[in-house]
Amino acid sequence: MSAPMKTILPREKTPPVRDPALARVLLYGASKIGKSTWASHAPGAVFLACESGLNQLEVARCDLASWEDLLAACRELAAGGHGYTTIVIDTVDEMWRLAERSILQKYKVDHPSDLSWGKGYALVAGEFHRVLLKLATLPYGLILISHAIEREVETRTGKHQKTYPTIPERPRELILALVDVILFAETVERVDPQTGARTVSRVVRSKPSLEYEAGDRTGRMPETMELDYQAFAKAYAAAIKE
Repeated sequence: MSAPMKTILPREKTPPVRDPALARVLLYGASKIGKSTWASHAPGAVFLACESGLNQLEVARCDLASWEDLLAACRELAAGGHGYTTIVIDTVDEMWRLAERSILQKYKVDHPSDLSWGKGYALVAGEFHRVLLKLATLPYGLILISHAIEREVETRTGKHQKTYPTIPERPRELILALVDVILFAETVERVDPQTGARTVSRVVRSKPSLEYEAGDRTGRMPETMELDYQAFAKAYAAAIKE
C-alpha cells in the first residue's frame, strides 16, 4: 500500500505581515544624509557592515572583509539565540562586490567575463541571490542600504534626469522584487511665505516618480515622510492596517 501523498498546498489564507519591524526595506540616498542612522533605530538592529561609515554610530555591527565573513554572520543569525531582530546590510552594493570577489578568487580569474559563456556573471548572481533570499526568509526585519545616482532616461516626452539606487544592474531586479518598500532619502528646502526664512530638512519618498525610484506594496503610505525610523514604522503600520 503506497504512503499517502504529502500535502503542501495551504489550507487557509496567509495573513499579511502587519509588524513594521518585519518589513523588507531598501533605503537609498546621498552619502551622509543619515541612512545608517535611520536604520540604527530599527528594533534589535545588527549591521552587516560591508563598507566603512559607521564609526560615528553606537550600533551592533559585524565588520565584513570577505564573503566568508558574511556567510559566517548569516549562519549565526539563522541559528538564533542572539537577540537581534533586524538585519541591516550596509551597503547592499558592497555585499554584491564581496560575492563577486569570492567567485573571482575561487576560479582564479580577474573579471567575471574571463569565464566563458557568461559563467562568471551567473556564478556571482547565483551566490548573491542564494544568500540574500535566505536572509529574507529569516523571521527578522531586513533593511538594505544603498547610495544614489542620477541617470538620464528617455521617455516619449523627452529626456530627463532620474535618481536610482547605485545597485549594480545584475542584482537590481532581485532586490526590487524582494523588498516591500523602496525609500528615497533626500534633503528639501522650505521657505516660510511670511518671513522668508529658509529651512532644510531630510525626508524619504515612498511613491513612484519620474524623478526618482520609490514605492511600497501597500500603496497607502504617505508620499513624503520625515527621515526618521519611527515615522516610517507608524506610517507602515497604518498602511497595512487599512
